[in-house]
Formats: sequence, structure tokens, C-alpha cells
Amino acid sequence: MSGPEDAAALLAMAEKDFRALGGMSDAEVFAEEVFGFHVQQTAEKALKAWIAALGQEYPLTHNLATLITVLQGHGVEVEALWDLVEYNPFGVQFRYQALDEEEPPLDREVALGQLSQLLGRVARLLEDAA
Repeated sequence: MSGPEDAAALLAMAEKDFRALGGMSDAEVFAEEVFGFHVQQTAEKALKAWIAALGQEYPLTHNLATLITVLQGHGVEVEALWDLVEYNPFGVQFRYQALDEEEPPLDREVALGQLSQLLGRVARLLEDAA
């Protein structure tokens, strides 16, 4: 799927995941795996929206690195996006397997900031195309 309509629909879904994340700041209530999953989902949908907004077909993948590479191949400056790849395991692996308790906790504020910037970039792209 590609084009502005598909891009807008994907962005709307990404924004729903992002709004859900806003209520997940308490790590005692929302486990790392749950928070990380919604971070990954927000990023995945936003990246696919961006690809669709460029008029390109996005790959059916959960791999954020693959999606970022597609954008890079279309001349998009992607340097700021690579940090999102750390959330790849939450898209599949940690949906079904617990995160090692010795792992450092996710920095929820940083994740929200990264996603806010990504969503803003995609929204501006769609506004400029309209």
C-alpha cells in the first residue's frame, strides 16, 4: 500500500499507540515488554506511513531497521531514526518471552521524545503534500 490516504491511516494508528504510551509511565503497572511493544508498534506504523507518503510500497515487516533502510534508499535523512532499532525485539520476541530482569529499564521519557519527533516529521510531510 502506498499514497497519502494509506499514509494518513497508518499515521492515525501510530498516534493511537503513542497516546496509549502516554498512560504507561508507571513501570510497576505496565511491564517493560508492554511499553516496549507499543514503542515498536508506534515506530513501525509511523515509518510505514512515511514510506507510503513517499508513494512507495512498504515491506510487510516488523523490522524497524528494514523500514529505515527503505527510507534511506529514497533519500531521507535517517540518522536520528537508528536509535529506534533497539525496540525491534519488542515487536516479536518480547511479545512472547519475558525480558531478562537484569536488563536496564527502558528510558520511557526518551522513547516518548523519539516517537514524538518521528510522528511530527511524518505529520509535516503529509501536511506539505496536501
